[in-house]
Amino acid sequence: MIIRQFKKGDENALWHVFYSAIHRVCSKDYSAEQVNAWAPHDLDTKLWASKMQSIRPFVVELNGKIVGYADLQDSGLIDHFFVHADFQRCGVGRFLMSEILNRAPSGKRLYSEVSHTARPFYEKFGFSFVKEQRVNIRNVILTNNIMEYSGDS
Repeated sequence: MIIRQFKKGDENALWHVFYSAIHRVCSKDYSAEQVNAWAPHDLDTKLWASKMQSIRPFVVELNGKIVGYADLQDSGLIDHFFVHADFQRCGVGRFLMSEILNRAPSGKRLYSEVSHTARPFYEKFGFSFVKEQRVNIRNVILTNNIMEYSGDS
């Protein structure tokens, strides 16, 4: 496995990681309606490309294939953190989280809006539950968890 910075042209592969993680992994904790709102079959590819170019994630490749990605914004926000469904429990998420924790300045507060599916994973790395929230995505309500890491855990 290698980790590298996002480059233009990665957008489609990142979409496949995102889509598979939501439809095949998060679907155990969310309804079909919620999953389809979160990762619709007909998502605007220009909108997706713009989002990826703005958050500039780092990506994990295994044998030349992108199998996961995450970002860390200057504010401490982890906006996206996804591992392809076929590569769950293979160390990809651990590799990504280690990269995030290594990149974060010492003592930096990190935070993320984490799915119910991902909450136990974040807790293993020392993130604390702050609160549950309701979010409206394409007129469908989902709940997720605000999690934070103070850097001194």
